[in-house]
Amino acid sequence: MVNIKRIPMYIQGLDENIEGGIPEKHIVLVCGSAGTMKSSITFNVLYNEALIGKTGIYISLEQSYDSLVEHIRNMGYDLSRINLIHINELQNLIPKLQEYKNSNKGNVIIIDLGCIRKEIKDVKVAGNRSWMNVIKNIVLKTKQALPSELLAIDSLSALYVLSKFENPRIELFFIFEFLRDSGMTSYLISEMPLDGSRYSQYEVEDYLSDGIIFLNLSKLRRTVVREIRVVKLRATDANNDVFSLEFKNAQFHALYGGKTPLL
Repeated sequence: MVNIKRIPMYIQGLDENIEGGIPEKHIVLVCGSAGTMKSSITFNVLYNEALIGKTGIYISLEQSYDSLVEHIRNMGYDLSRINLIHINELQNLIPKLQEYKNSNKGNVIIIDLGCIRKEIKDVKVAGNRSWMNVIKNIVLKTKQALPSELLAIDSLSALYVLSKFENPRIELFFIFEFLRDSGMTSYLISEMPLDGSRYSQYEVEDYLSDGIIFLNLSKLRRTVVREIRVVKLRATDANNDVFSLEFKNAQFHALYGGKTPLL
């Protein structure tokens, strides 16, 4: 039997139901509508992996670094336990990362693409069609300067607006091939419509990905319950029940799998 190395989601009650976590080097869609904590559970993985010495790259296409870090701190994460590296200028990318090469802490590298977009626009380096190449270049240079095991892109919806794909199916295929070739475990945040009619914008992402994690807001009496469900996860005997998702004391919990929570 092949022993598959896995990356936990660090969600108590869920990891036990997916054989311990996501298989290494898998590409996972983290899907949900606004307010379902997609970004939070993704950062939660990178943070906890940094606590054990690993390095993750978080590419933020919408939210600024300051806004993201304020949100993370308000959730109760102790950021002094890791190196939180802010990249907002391409010219300083390599020198800044090399400062942390011999650190005894793990790293979360936040690529603030909003700032980088302004930098590139000012010098007229790239048009919309080349933005995916810019992101690939950033990832490759980051990995070269500071070996990285995890990658998060937040979000696919913003990437599509930025890149303006002419042939989404073909271009997405090559994006997924790039992610597989990178050797990293990748988390792609996908904004879903409120009616939950699809997990991703073009739907081709569903079968190109190795896993789909679905987050939902469900009305229960006069309150709203956050829910999480593993729709698919290759090479894993996954429990596909719907779990309630709770966050307390900087820890996620998945509860009441297959059952209605008692309120």
